[in-house]
Amino acid sequence: MPAKPEILKVTPTASSRLFQVEELSLRFSNGAERVYERLATRGNGAVMIVPITAEGNVLLIREYAAGLEDYTLTLPKGLIDPGESAHQAADRELKEEAGFGAESLHSLKVMTSAPNYMGHSINVVIARDLYPCRLEGDEPEELEVISWPLTDLDNLVLQEEFSEGRAIAALYMTRTFLQNGL
Repeated sequence: MPAKPEILKVTPTASSRLFQVEELSLRFSNGAERVYERLATRGNGAVMIVPITAEGNVLLIREYAAGLEDYTLTLPKGLIDPGESAHQAADRELKEEAGFGAESLHSLKVMTSAPNYMGHSINVVIARDLYPCRLEGDEPEELEVISWPLTDLDNLVLQEEFSEGRAIAALYMTRTFLQNGL
């Protein structure tokens, strides 16, 4: 594997309340220089929770997705707050978004989205041994919770409102993880 490029300069070019765009000037090991744009990495990362009930169902939430301008079916997720571990954030977000806590949490994988353009990552956490518990969150409206049999995953992915690639990947990885008896 070649040596990582040398970072010559990082220049903020635009920002909003949520995002900052940067230009990244690089020199590669062969001497070639390029300028890339990326969304700057901020915060402590995020979690996506795969809540599994005792019956083997996954709990999904229906929430408004501003990027799609529509409601979408997905997994509970949120940012890791300062001082929180990924498991603490997963348990908190699960309580806020789905109304359940988890006695058992297992980190499955850290995933990225569009790594050529941003360094954002999300920790996929399987939550089991669920119990009812609700915390107030920052959602503008109560989220609908839908229980779906994990054994019917192939039909879930065909649903038009279930389209988030990270959630699809997380569920297939979870199914494999559980089928292997882990």
